Amino acid sequence: MTAKIVKVLAVSLALWSAAEAAHAESPPPLPLSLDQAITRGLDRNLNALLAKTRADEAEGTRERRLANYLPHLRLETPFAWQTRNLSAQGITLPNAPAVVGPFTSYDFRIYADQNILDLQSYHAIKAAEQEQKARQLDYRDMRSQVIRQVAVQYINAAYAEARVGTAKSRVETSEVLEKLASDQRTAGVADGLDVLRAQVQLANDRQYLLVTRNNAELARLSLARGVGLDLGTPIALTDALAFKRLEGPQIEQAVQAALESRPDYRALFAQRASLEEQMKASRSRYLPRIVLSGNYGTSGQEMSKLDPSGMIQVNMVMNLFDHDRKGERLELDSRITRNDEQIADLKLGVEQDIREALLNLNSATDQVLTARQGLTLAEKELQYASDRFKNGIANNIEVVTAQDALARARDNELNALAQHVEAKIALARALGDTEKAYRLFLGIEP
Repeated sequence: MTAKIVKVLAVSLALWSAAEAAHAESPPPLPLSLDQAITRGLDRNLNALLAKTRADEAEGTRERRLANYLPHLRLETPFAWQTRNLSAQGITLPNAPAVVGPFTSYDFRIYADQNILDLQSYHAIKAAEQEQKARQLDYRDMRSQVIRQVAVQYINAAYAEARVGTAKSRVETSEVLEKLASDQRTAGVADGLDVLRAQVQLANDRQYLLVTRNNAELARLSLARGVGLDLGTPIALTDALAFKRLEGPQIEQAVQAALESRPDYRALFAQRASLEEQMKASRSRYLPRIVLSGNYGTSGQEMSKLDPSGMIQVNMVMNLFDHDRKGERLELDSRITRNDEQIADLKLGVEQDIREALLNLNSATDQVLTARQGLTLAEKELQYASDRFKNGIANNIEVVTAQDALARARDNELNALAQHVEAKIALARALGDTEKAYRLFLGIEP
């Protein structure tokens, strides 16, 4: 008997140790608020990172264009062992061979070039500066898109998590009502059909709970990737869906403010300015270019006898015929026309985005208020139906119907809350200054 007790204790201790080890290995959930998720997304989201590299690339292009107006220095140190054919160069000397050499030569020399006047390079630099500005605005716009994307992913995860809570509540209610039906049958007040109907409802609610749990895990997985977390990291959402009323701005003022601050809209104007500078650079291809150049060094046939020499010269270079300029002009004209069409279309798109965001915000606000009223009524309906069944006045068909109505009311409220938060994020994105506006719109403390 003692041996059996010792064996049982040993097995129990081993199981307890394994459970403790498993618990120690699993990391604790990472607390994540909406603001933290957006901050992580801005730092780690792939689209934002790619947009940043394009802005850096434009900076490199500007530096390369600027190099055309900076001095160019190079050092050359040729050593030659050579022969020369004098007759091939038109030199004929009496009693001298046609080919002279071999002989050696040394030359150590620094060469320098500096553009004094080069309008084509100047306008190319200006075009690169405007293109860099456009890429920086694109980067800002991409950060705005990432804010909205991460916010929607967080809202979806919070919505899925809240649905798990409502599903658990449905299961608990169904378990209570299933027990009530069994008790009523035992008391002779209800029949077997009422019990079976309650059991079916309980089974459906448990199935629904399994579905919502899986959807919640999928939503967390999408959120983890969007903010650059390891996909195996458990996440604990700290911000639940909540209703905070937001009064939208006036349409005219909002549109005017958006046209002045929307980075995607301003980027088109920067691109147009770049195209205009490129057009000026194309016209400058036929203008004279003045270059100052020179060299200085030592040369000779022996290392011990090297004499200094140098040269300074000013060159004027001017293209007389360059058919490529015509094709370049046609390319730039078409790009400018395309850019003008994009500006005109996006101007309408900005107003459309703001109007849609305000319509969705007002609609979501009304939906939240209406859904809450419906939820209150559905809770009362379930309470009345349960009391009627408990008192033997009616069967549990009314109870099952009331349960379904309550489930729909809870889902309606959660959906309305999610749409309301998403509408506020969409409005911040439509107005343009998303990084400053989203905290204000969502009521997040800085």
